[in-house]
Amino acid sequence: MREPGGMCIGGLNRVGRHGLALGLSAALLVGSGCGPASSGPGAGPATVIQNRGSDTMVNLAQSWAEAYRKVRPEVSVEVAGGGSGVGIAALMRGAVDIANSSRDLKPKELEEARAVTGKEVRVFVVGYDALAVYVHPSNPLQEITLEQLEEIYAVGGRISRWSDLGVQMSHPRYDRIIRVSRQSSSGTYEFFRERALRNRDFKLGSNDMNGSKEVVELVASTPGAIGYSGMGYATGRVKILRVALRAGEPAYAPTLENTVTRRYPIARSLLMCVLGEPAGAIKAYLDWIRSDAGQRLVEENGFVPIPPTERTSANEP
Repeated sequence: MREPGGMCIGGLNRVGRHGLALGLSAALLVGSGCGPASSGPGAGPATVIQNRGSDTMVNLAQSWAEAYRKVRPEVSVEVAGGGSGVGIAALMRGAVDIANSSRDLKPKELEEARAVTGKEVRVFVVGYDALAVYVHPSNPLQEITLEQLEEIYAVGGRISRWSDLGVQMSHPRYDRIIRVSRQSSSGTYEFFRERALRNRDFKLGSNDMNGSKEVVELVASTPGAIGYSGMGYATGRVKILRVALRAGEPAYAPTLENTVTRRYPIARSLLMCVLGEPAGAIKAYLDWIRSDAGQRLVEENGFVPIPPTERTSANEP
């Protein structure tokens, strides 16, 4: 029996023979049908794991998928973004095996999953991220408070120009703050709204980008812009501001150390979610991600790995 997404139902967690690629893929698949992989030249993988969700995590998830293919050639992991909410919704529909999320799941999502599927959502921490605040390199500002971010981004906020913060831009036309944000299905959007805006609504008129990379790219090309995105997307074409919890308190940069200690006030966990207790190929993949081999890729992608005491033992690539 085949699900709409192309996955075969049979065995735990609906891991199928040839899944339909939902976006970025770790490999090109050929053939169709369920069952064991065929042998001989050009044969496809025996097992396909569908993985979708957080755009913040999509590059990291793709790195994991490519590296794991070298460890387990018979397993292909198909990776797609779309946002944390999109991945969680796909998990509840049975369209994916693993959902990536850069925010905590909401109580109503956990309840809905239980009601629709009869299973509990199991959540695994696979790394940590700091939500960096980016400005154009020409902006003389060096640090900002959560209060000021709220006044910039939230409905009714009183800060709309850099001069409101005492900042003199290189040209008067750059004084108006250009707000760069994320689409509402993004876990980054939800987390920033909760942590920086204290759950207030966003002002209308921001530039809402589909991906984390696009936020950084727009800020890099717009002198009056400010945006927020994962620390792993930093480039030399933008400046990262230090962030203070409130005025008069120390401001911290989104470094690995400040993220682990949570001194940086906009730090978060990176999560992978499954329905029920994982088993078989899905459990093996999650164990590998949480091993030294998988966690090396977390650091290589600019995020913060989980502590060694929380890691699993799995085969090295």
